[in-house]
Amino acid sequence: MAQSVQRLQGAERLNGEQVRVFGVRHLSPAGAYHMRTYLDEIKPTAVLVEGPSDANAFIGQLTKSGVKPPVALLAYTGSLPVRTLLFPLAAYSPEYQAFVWANKRGVPCEFIDLPTDRSLALLGLREKGGEDDVAEDAVEKRRAYAGWQHSLYESIAELADEPDYEAYWERHYEHAGSQGAYRQAIHAFSASMRELTEAEERTSAPQELAYNELREAFMRRRIREVMAAGHEPNRIVVIVGAHHASAVDLSLPAMTDAELGKLPSVPTSLTLMPYTYYKLSSHSGYGAGNQAPAYYQLFWECLTGSKSDELPTIYMTRLATLLREAGTYRSTASVIEAVRMSEALASLKGGSRPTWKDLRDAAVVCLGNGDYAVVAEALARIDVGTEIGKLPEGVSQTPIQDDLNRELKRLKLEKYKTAVAQDLELDLRENRRVKSEEAAYLDLNRSVLLHRLEILGIGFARKQAVHQESASWAERWVLQWTPEAEIQAVESTLKGETIQIAAAYVIHERLQQCENLAEAAKLIRVSCECRLVEAMAESTRALQELATEAGNFEQIAGAAFELSALVRYGSVRRLETESLVPLLKQLFLRGALLLVDSANCNDDAARGMAAAIQQLHAVAQEHYEEVDEAQWRTRLRELATRDDRNAKLSGFAFAILLERDEISADECSQEVSRRLSPGVPADLGAGWFEGLSMRNRYALLSRAALWEQLDLYVQSLEDEPFYRSLVFLRRAFADFEPRERASVTELLGDLWGAGAEQTSEELLQPLDEEEKKKLDELNEFDFGDL
Repeated sequence: MAQSVQRLQGAERLNGEQVRVFGVRHLSPAGAYHMRTYLDEIKPTAVLVEGPSDANAFIGQLTKSGVKPPVALLAYTGSLPVRTLLFPLAAYSPEYQAFVWANKRGVPCEFIDLPTDRSLALLGLREKGGEDDVAEDAVEKRRAYAGWQHSLYESIAELADEPDYEAYWERHYEHAGSQGAYRQAIHAFSASMRELTEAEERTSAPQELAYNELREAFMRRRIREVMAAGHEPNRIVVIVGAHHASAVDLSLPAMTDAELGKLPSVPTSLTLMPYTYYKLSSHSGYGAGNQAPAYYQLFWECLTGSKSDELPTIYMTRLATLLREAGTYRSTASVIEAVRMSEALASLKGGSRPTWKDLRDAAVVCLGNGDYAVVAEALARIDVGTEIGKLPEGVSQTPIQDDLNRELKRLKLEKYKTAVAQDLELDLRENRRVKSEEAAYLDLNRSVLLHRLEILGIGFARKQAVHQESASWAERWVLQWTPEAEIQAVESTLKGETIQIAAAYVIHERLQQCENLAEAAKLIRVSCECRLVEAMAESTRALQELATEAGNFEQIAGAAFELSALVRYGSVRRLETESLVPLLKQLFLRGALLLVDSANCNDDAARGMAAAIQQLHAVAQEHYEEVDEAQWRTRLRELATRDDRNAKLSGFAFAILLERDEISADECSQEVSRRLSPGVPADLGAGWFEGLSMRNRYALLSRAALWEQLDLYVQSLEDEPFYRSLVFLRRAFADFEPRERASVTELLGDLWGAGAEQTSEELLQPLDEEEKKKLDELNEFDFGDL
């Protein structure tokens, strides 16, 4: 520690070539405030900031009019897998305030850390475990080091009698009364922490240590380059994270050209992006964040407005206002009491002002009456907040970001670019009450953009289910902007310079790998939703090629179902889909011909087959004029009467025919009697009934003869086959809704002559202990030969 402090003192005394160093904590309002005071005092000719040295061109753009923090500098690799490096900034970030100060005074300001092409390459090696290390071992060591570091911070908070490290930091450093006190305290603390952590890093995180040493050697190199450009050392201020402050000592060696040349490199690009307070918070997993970014913004505003002593009053007043807006009213007396309590809590800890933790504790007691749930939502809004940054037009972004912003503006979706989730209802039909074509199809064009973002994996919009009656023309989306969505947009630059081109590229890529008939049909639908005509044609050709040798019934049914939806609703999206009808007919006929053979399967495969049968039947009903519906009915009847096919699927086919009134009452009675006769194995009979109950139960409930036959069948069974059938019947009835079960019990009551209401009441009673025991035995039933 003594050696590190001496280095800092040497820098301050300006012995030899030492420059002035100001150590900060990222996202520290006090650090930003005291740093500005220090810059005003020193009046440097150059300001150097820890940050990627290839991003200097962005410093000027960050200080342009219209830029509203929080924002972030994003670096990303130019090849897959995409790796990213984020440099987030809030208004109270010392780095951001250094840019603002330098810009106002025309002082050169530069980044001095490793360029992103080197940083991302080194980080990539570190993730893999390096060349001479095993990846799993390296990961385990980093976890061990992270655990040790967390324990160290917890120990510091415990020794200081604080609830956590954040409270310790705020009370001892954010509340520092002067620039000198802040700077000395943070430098001494960081020097001590560095010496403690370096010993552990050598054993648990050697790659972390090596990475930091490379960064610091490069920073010393950049400082020397600035000095060589004519700046006096005592007129250069270096702003770095306090952990690195003691290492910015020019008596230590700087990185040479040869050493720089040996560092790995990957092609990278940089861009700016809006950010959010939530992502700045440690709640989102951002390691350098703080727990309450919106609170620290308020802290910053009070510091710069000379209202530090008023912070508790402003905090509690705003909190009470939020509670009132939500319908929970608190008096002025409660607010005053909360302020007094927070100040009392601070005094108990020897603090000059309440910390964020003190304010929260006082708010829960005085405004929440001891119940955290009462104030939880209001606290989240005042502590974390929903603020989102803003970048004006002309500030450097990737082409795809620019295109996305233009589209959002054109389609009047800019108001949805917030951190708060919002619903958007779309009506894809033409709006005939407006004059322009653009306005008439606004919702349709919005849908196209949102579907393109979805195929690109940009999580700005999530599609929700809609009611069946409006499924052809209505869409419901939930829109929420997140930094992840912006990063995903930036990564899409690798696929194309516009949203449209990138979406088409993704579909083309998927088609190259597509070997599944249903997936190819889905890509036709996606192309239609994205209004990508060429991709739609390419997907159709791929589907035709796959269809020539298709033999999987489920895939064929899925593909036909997708095409059916396109043919039905294509006009809503203003796309020609009639050319898909011949392909639909071809797929439908192939599926009909494969039905009976494909039904020769076990019960595990039967559920997927039943869903596919339902899809193909829906196509037959919707397009009975285009497809060979007669062939389909013939095949269904064959399956319904076959004994050598899966019993559940035979029952399901029978249910479809029954629903269509193609089975007479006599035929129904005969088939039920045959399927549920004592001579039929219990699992087959009950399995057939399970398939029958999977379709239109109201049609079943209206046929008393069927239930009479089922009752006779169950009564005819011996104990062992009864138990076997009960397992299947229980599974069949498990999906029945309560009102359907009530109808069944009333039918049985009539059959037994016991009265519908009385039987229903009796059967729907809760199980007693003996019945529960019997049910447990049924759950453990051994099928033996099955």
